[in-house]
Amino acid sequence: MKLLVVSGLSGSGKSIVLQALEDLDYFCVDNLPISLLLDFSLQMATRKSGRAITNVAVGIDSRNAEADLSGFRDVMKSIRDQGIETEIVFLEASNSVILKRFSETRRKHPLSSKAVPLAAAITQERQLLGAIAVDADLRIDTSRSNVHQLRKIVRERIAQRASASTSIQLMSFGFKYGVPEDADFVFDLRCLPNPYWDPRLRSFTGKDVEVVDYLQGEPMVQAMYEDVRVFLDKWLAAFKEDNRSYITIALGCTGGQHRSVYLVERLWAYFQLQGEQVLVRHRELVQ
Repeated sequence: MKLLVVSGLSGSGKSIVLQALEDLDYFCVDNLPISLLLDFSLQMATRKSGRAITNVAVGIDSRNAEADLSGFRDVMKSIRDQGIETEIVFLEASNSVILKRFSETRRKHPLSSKAVPLAAAITQERQLLGAIAVDADLRIDTSRSNVHQLRKIVRERIAQRASASTSIQLMSFGFKYGVPEDADFVFDLRCLPNPYWDPRLRSFTGKDVEVVDYLQGEPMVQAMYEDVRVFLDKWLAAFKEDNRSYITIALGCTGGQHRSVYLVERLWAYFQLQGEQVLVRHRELVQ
């Protein structure tokens, strides 16, 4: 049996992830007290009757007692010591996005009250969940993801990943919209020639042949591609040998439309030829 712990900030999309996992045949339980997690895991792993369950997802949030949250690492170690495979997924978003989501839905944050305003509750929740976030195998920043994109991430990065394999994601993004918090490597491409300043190319993206032809003719772009490719060739193998389950490589330009998209697509094509299963996400493009 595999146990997947889903945690994260209120308003970051935990419920959507659990619903998506349930649709993918996971046995899901939300808001389980951490103090019951070991007993629950053992019960599911040794289940004798009924349909066999191979994948279990449990939602853990900040409504747990503070002492239980601080002891989360010890509980997870006890579960692993029983031979149960585990993974931790942590969802987050920027404070401004979470504030907007709660304002739009008129929901109450679980830690807010008459004495604790929403902004303070978000800060408090980040601190409470710090012990879980630091041990997460996969961190997902949903600040610029909609429901459909988040469900796709769950399907491709979690449900379809074979055990003991490494899920590699190449992501393009725009620095003007913020650096993705879930990236393991970030490459800054803003020093490269920018097609945006050519009015004929501005409306295209790094997927379009007009921009591809322009960037392939720029020596600095080709030098950057080679340097990033060589770096990833060398160090991805080391991360795989260290049994990393998830790796996210983010390449950013100013707006996330041209240079970063082009280099992500080119790196993806290269890794495909090497037989790697690499996922692509263009954060700023409508997908």
